Amino acid sequence: MDYRLLAQQLEALSEGEPSWLPLLSNAAALLDEALADINWVGFYLVQADEKGAPELVLGPFQGKIACTHIAWGSGVCGTAAAADAVQRVEDVHAFAGHIACDSASNSEIVLPIHRSGTVWGVLDIDSPSFARFSPEDQDGLELFVRVLEAALAATR
Repeated sequence: MDYRLLAQQLEALSEGEPSWLPLLSNAAALLDEALADINWVGFYLVQADEKGAPELVLGPFQGKIACTHIAWGSGVCGTAAAADAVQRVEDVHAFAGHIACDSASNSEIVLPIHRSGTVWGVLDIDSPSFARFSPEDQDGLELFVRVLEAALAATR
């Protein structure tokens, strides 16, 4: 996978886009078209729950119906957001507290997305294969997220 080209494509798609919603929608579609052996790709965004605590809420995605709310610190996505750290999980069934939105998913990578210096959301990618995501995939997806963060900085 040529992640530099993927990042350049995202940069071109985001040029002049004033809103975050179409930006994330096209980013999810771009990843879905480009990445082999995945069954879900999308975003969860940080919002306050009814008590004012942070949670993740489903954003734009490509794939089957998904969980709509994820508690802060729960599952792979909530852990990535709370720890502000990439989670690359070779076997989601061995991950304590894994949330099974799609029983076909066996591995997952989740990358925090920052806006204004804080975690704003996460990029979540699932695969039906075990150990689908390599350190090289992580590096490439981190580049993709950096380009996304730069584009988000210019949106409303």
